[in-house]
Amino acid sequence: MAKTIGKMAEKTPSVCETVNGLLDKKGFTYQIMAPEDLHVFSQLSTGNIIQRITIPYFGAFAVIKYRLKQIYESVESLTDEELGVSTLLAYNGVTVKQESENFLSLHWTADPISDMVSDSVVALVLNASREMRKMVVDSEPVVNEEEDTKKAEKIVYALLIFLFVDVKYREDGKLVINIYGNVAQLDKESRKVKSENEGLKERVKMAFRRIRSAVKPMGQF
Repeated sequence: MAKTIGKMAEKTPSVCETVNGLLDKKGFTYQIMAPEDLHVFSQLSTGNIIQRITIPYFGAFAVIKYRLKQIYESVESLTDEELGVSTLLAYNGVTVKQESENFLSLHWTADPISDMVSDSVVALVLNASREMRKMVVDSEPVVNEEEDTKKAEKIVYALLIFLFVDVKYREDGKLVINIYGNVAQLDKESRKVKSENEGLKERVKMAFRRIRSAVKPMGQF
């Protein structure tokens, strides 16, 4: 048995409602509390790690915005008042800034979800840069297409897990997505989705189409 305390105890959860918090054990007593209450009910404190990365990019910022919207439904346009630069907020966690004509910067608070989102944004920006270089340079660039394809597959798989949680590979290479007992099978080669649940089928099909169009390396994936 665990007791909720602090802000967690202000509202009684309904039946089957998920409760998220920190579990604190003192002897044989268990308590669940909100992260911001940790310093109140214990001698511990929490802290955040702010991540920042700079990516070379010479194209239009609108291209990145368009591609981000293909993957994430929540993409918000902002303006950095201090720097006066174009800014995007992806999935309420990762900030993308065009700090100059030569590079973009990403800022986010480290956590499993934001780290995954930031990885996908980095891959998206690098792929966009590479595709634009192919349009303006006649000579063929040196690209390891096999390695890029493997990286793209890993990113697609990670994004599918981010969206649907329970995603597993079958022996034949197909992906099985399970949501509360509703199962969908995704064939990445044919891009076909099979499921008895039409809603899940269309959701998986749309998600894979968006992810693929934004993450594919040089059109090879």
